[in-house]
Amino acid sequence: MNPRVIGLDLSLTATGVACWDGRPLSTIRTVASEGDERLRRIAVTVRADAFDYLTNTGCDLAVIEDLPTHAHSAGITGMVHGAVRCVLMELGVPYALVPPATLKKYATGKGNATKPDMRMALYRRAGIDVRDDNQCDAWWLQAAGLDYLGHPPVELPKDQRKALTKAKWPAILPFAGVGGAA
Repeated sequence: MNPRVIGLDLSLTATGVACWDGRPLSTIRTVASEGDERLRRIAVTVRADAFDYLTNTGCDLAVIEDLPTHAHSAGITGMVHGAVRCVLMELGVPYALVPPATLKKYATGKGNATKPDMRMALYRRAGIDVRDDNQCDAWWLQAAGLDYLGHPPVELPKDQRKALTKAKWPAILPFAGVGGAA
């Protein structure tokens, strides 16, 4: 059985989600919501995407694009990270943090890749054409988690896969994969 990994590209206005259960890529849009209601909406949706209460099953790992180094202690996106991490902890879902440059290096081979570069890499490697940058990043985050756990969804050059060593992986994971999971 493949590990169940969810990819989350967190943002207050448009959070990209690659679900573990095969649902299409999606975006949690909160533009119509106000204030902290946006945080609650994201948290509630991530809870529903990370765990299926009908079957009592959830994902084995969540992979989140980390905040840029200069933004770790402040900012609205940090509030989104806090809300989502609390939900994942409540559900008992371990999560990994992948720096933006690491995700870009993994997907394209370049740590300074542009959004169009990321979309083109997704199309070339997986045949998936998405116009939403948030969904594209969520797919690559999910792919990074699957790859780390030994189930890469696409073939990538060794140098690109090596970028995964720069991510912050949880110490205890349900699968021990090629990527070096503990």
